[in-house]
Amino acid sequence: MPATALRRNRPPNLSAAPEPTTPTTYQVTGLRVLRSEWAKFWTLRSSWITLGVAAFLLVLFGAIACYTYSPDAVASAGPPGPGASSGDSDAVSLALTGVSFAQLAIGVLGVLLAAGEYSTGMIRSTLAAVPRRLPVLWSKAAVIGPIALVLTTLGALAAFQLGTPGLDGEKIALSLGDDGVLRSLAGAGLYLGLVAVFGVALGVLLRSSAGAIAALVGILLILPGLASLLPDSWYDTLSPYFPSNAGSAVYALHQSSDALSPGAGLAVFAGWVALALAGAAYRLAKTDA
Repeated sequence: MPATALRRNRPPNLSAAPEPTTPTTYQVTGLRVLRSEWAKFWTLRSSWITLGVAAFLLVLFGAIACYTYSPDAVASAGPPGPGASSGDSDAVSLALTGVSFAQLAIGVLGVLLAAGEYSTGMIRSTLAAVPRRLPVLWSKAAVIGPIALVLTTLGALAAFQLGTPGLDGEKIALSLGDDGVLRSLAGAGLYLGLVAVFGVALGVLLRSSAGAIAALVGILLILPGLASLLPDSWYDTLSPYFPSNAGSAVYALHQSSDALSPGAGLAVFAGWVALALAGAAYRLAKTDA
């Protein structure tokens, strides 16, 4: 038999080692961190539930306020608080009555998105995968902020549209085409979107769900009431710059004489959020998980 035929019929060499393969490596990028936080957000049942609760409260209380409106009751209630709309109530302020309740749900959701990982210990795995750390904070804020903005803006529009029929024949009745209405409704969504980011910042800064939620409630709801104990001159000067009062100026249709303009209110509240984010970034970068 020819030698070439013997070589052709020779069995394969099973003892030969397989060629080594190079493991696939993935670089940590901002987009990949963002996609990771997006997946974590939507796979948590609490995210769906809390978003639904926020939208429900926004629509429910806005519609109820419109259908139960009474000019005599409003006149006997006294002047509005600082930072709110002045004079008589209007259709927008009634439709946005639920913002005070929705901000708590949205803020708590932001806190849970950040501080929840500290309570479960998952933050160690997250930071091991993203050693630079800060992209985690930016991605969490970038995920929840736009989601809250879009959802609550739609909720504000729904509350206004559902409540408008209840004000038929009233002097304060408005339509979407009236001056400032769309700006106010969009401002409510923008304010609540920033509240969600504020919650994320407090969650990372305090690293405790209970502590961050308590801080959120204290800053947005309790601080303005405590400030009323200050001398009148101090209160009149400082009150418009409190987070909740500055935020209410963003979506108020008409401002009182001692309130900020919508643009100034947005700048002040965004400054508070930026300050909280800066503190959260410093602690995240400088201290252990």
